[in-house]
Amino acid sequence: MLKDLKVEDVMTDGVITVEPKEDVVFAFEKLMTHRISSLPVVDGDLLVGIVTATDLGHNLVLDKYELGTTVDEVMIKDVVCVSPDDDLLTAVEKMNQYGSEEGIINQLVVIEDHKVRGIISDGDIIRALGI
Repeated sequence: MLKDLKVEDVMTDGVITVEPKEDVVFAFEKLMTHRISSLPVVDGDLLVGIVTATDLGHNLVLDKYELGTTVDEVMIKDVVCVSPDDDLLTAVEKMNQYGSEEGIINQLVVIEDHKVRGIISDGDIIRALGI
């Protein structure tokens, strides 16, 4: 079944993004307001990184950021991406392959023609499987 469905069949489009020079406090607020777990960081149309609610929230609670810290100072620059034409098996394999020892990557940015087209999460895949 994972090979039968494409990323574009289950991804979320209309992705909420953040600019590199956005303050981390405002980026975290955007994550909480929209109840999402990550924000692709875009400079114009170009994907330059990603920030997650877990990373930002954890570091804000521990007071690790100085006043005025911007997203580009803390973002993950090596973003794992998939194409809308990739099948779900490819997405799952990438989530597992590029995850840390603690687990998988929970979401992948969907890129087409060098632009953010969507985002796919582990939850999107689970819902598509009817689990």
